[in-house]
Amino acid sequence: MPDPSEAPRHAPAFRLRRFANWFPLGLTYASLYMGRYNFNVYRNHARELHGLSDVQVGTIATVGFWVYAASLLVNGPLAEKIGGRRAILIGVAGACIANLGIALFLRGPATDANVVLGLSLLYGANMYFQSFGAISVVKVNAAWFHWRERGMIGGVFGSMISLGYYLALGIGGLIYAHLPFWALFLVPSGVLLFMLVVDSVLVRDRPSHAGHDDFDTGDEAQHAPAAGPERELSFREVVGRVLRHPVLQVLAVAEFCTGIVRQGLLLYYGRFLAQIHHVSEKGTPVRYQVASVGITVGGIAGALLCGVLSDKVFQSRRPPVAFIFYIGQILALVALGLATSSYAAVTLVGVACMWIFGVHGMLSGTASMDFGGRRAAATAAGLLDGVQYLGSGLVGFGLGWLLDRYHWVIWPYALLPFSAVGGLLMLRLWSASPRGASAHGAH
Repeated sequence: MPDPSEAPRHAPAFRLRRFANWFPLGLTYASLYMGRYNFNVYRNHARELHGLSDVQVGTIATVGFWVYAASLLVNGPLAEKIGGRRAILIGVAGACIANLGIALFLRGPATDANVVLGLSLLYGANMYFQSFGAISVVKVNAAWFHWRERGMIGGVFGSMISLGYYLALGIGGLIYAHLPFWALFLVPSGVLLFMLVVDSVLVRDRPSHAGHDDFDTGDEAQHAPAAGPERELSFREVVGRVLRHPVLQVLAVAEFCTGIVRQGLLLYYGRFLAQIHHVSEKGTPVRYQVASVGITVGGIAGALLCGVLSDKVFQSRRPPVAFIFYIGQILALVALGLATSSYAAVTLVGVACMWIFGVHGMLSGTASMDFGGRRAAATAAGLLDGVQYLGSGLVGFGLGWLLDRYHWVIWPYALLPFSAVGGLLMLRLWSASPRGASAHGAH
């Protein structure tokens, strides 16, 4: 009988079919990012386009972030019920329509007050459907990958997702520079429509739905005494399992901190570069593209490095890698704050993203599968991603208020305490793994 603690040897036909499952999912999530972070390009120019202050734009962002967070409380368990495939199709279709709605809304004449209200509603609707993305991906992949394989695939998958940052920020910057600004939302709508068709043809929830045998993914033993591996869990059982899990509780606090740092960078780096280093899409397009490409390259490097370190150095444990990356965040943000050259600043944006996005993918994307198990993976991912966006909401209006009143030079340093707290929490979970005794308690 195979040892469930070790990854099985898969046949070439299975690996090929699994690739045809997760690769479209990766492209889909990148496309969702294009239809989510395109708002960040708009926010860089909201003042000149519609006379919006940083607080007003931050308020719109906060509405979106908190709708996303609240939605995960419902959509995570819903994805457990209907399956990841249906959930991703719902999310992509809804985000496609919401982006089209934003494009049509921004085409017409509007006052600043109407823009704040209209974008808050439409961006909130977009973020509701966006919330299906992460939980759907985690739900589907949890049935196709053994826990010993997830660090590496999480790195590869995370590098694909990082393409979404460039689609939104780099390609979005080119769209803003050369097309009507509302095309920022129209183009992603078309891309999402294409991926909706692809996913409906290729993506399946589990191997048995694609003509292959299901297998023990190695994360079920901790739940088997309470419920046999095949029994479906009720909504209450799924939510209770996730909320009571001591490791997931600590990871949730860490992801709250990650949300503040991650969105604090993504939402405001463009304005920081413009205010401090005079970098913009139209005025200095090469330097702006260096920052945009850096975010993608940094995200890819961070995801791959996390995967390799986790599976090859730390025996598929996630917290030690996360600790290293939180320390990296601190060093990169300090360097960004001290940079005097615009070229150094745009490069350091990408360096900071390597450490920030790496730890986010490792915790929300990989650790959620490990400690949630196949039957609660979506809910666990929803918890971790949800609290991350609760923190993001504080960044929206909180950091916007701070930067409206004080100089932009303080921006990188305002994020440092949250990276430090995240690192300390990872020290507490240093030995946690789904198969070890520490998977049931924090240290």
